[in-house]
Amino acid sequence: MTFKAPDSLSEQIADYLAERIIRGELAPGERIQEQKVTQALNVSRGSVREALLILERRHLVAILPRRGAHVTTLDERSVRSLCALMGEFYILLGNAVAQKWRTETDLRPFLSIQQRLQQARDQQDIKAFVAESFAVMRAAYPFADNPYLQETVENLQPAMSRAYYLALDQRQASMLDYLDLFARLLDAVVARDLSGIREVLTAYCQRSCELVLAALARG
Repeated sequence: MTFKAPDSLSEQIADYLAERIIRGELAPGERIQEQKVTQALNVSRGSVREALLILERRHLVAILPRRGAHVTTLDERSVRSLCALMGEFYILLGNAVAQKWRTETDLRPFLSIQQRLQQARDQQDIKAFVAESFAVMRAAYPFADNPYLQETVENLQPAMSRAYYLALDQRQASMLDYLDLFARLLDAVVARDLSGIREVLTAYCQRSCELVLAALARG
């Protein structure tokens, strides 16, 4: 495999490896050997090392002295910590949209995402569904206008995608449940109901956390 796009080569390699981790093709604790990646993707070892550093920032890889890079593990502590933190970030983004939207044009991106989520659900396309669920927060970034929040959420997003994918893939979570949540969230945003936004997102994150933990318990 050869990468030829003009984007950062290291970013492309990181995205490729992240996808394999998120989908469970690289198992928790599994070592990622630089030489094998270099040969498999026909890229330089330096680019692979930089990609692994990117994945470390995204909490998908741990790099240990003399032991190299390993896929991070998912356990109860990490899942609960991640869900609690992401829940607060989601609330910040939801509040920003509710406070700053002015016209229907401002809300159009979210309605488009809602349609794509429905299509992914109808096709039982887990990968597309997870991707569109995170497109929601990216559509909210301009309303928050906070580069620190955006950077932090982007670095945590792959780890959250991994958790969501696990739950959906093992049928512990329902895409229909998420569609219902999103509909209620949009209603709260349109009404500028900040307490409603917090209520919906807090309940959702708590429920998601329990579903991920149930999926982990099933192995």
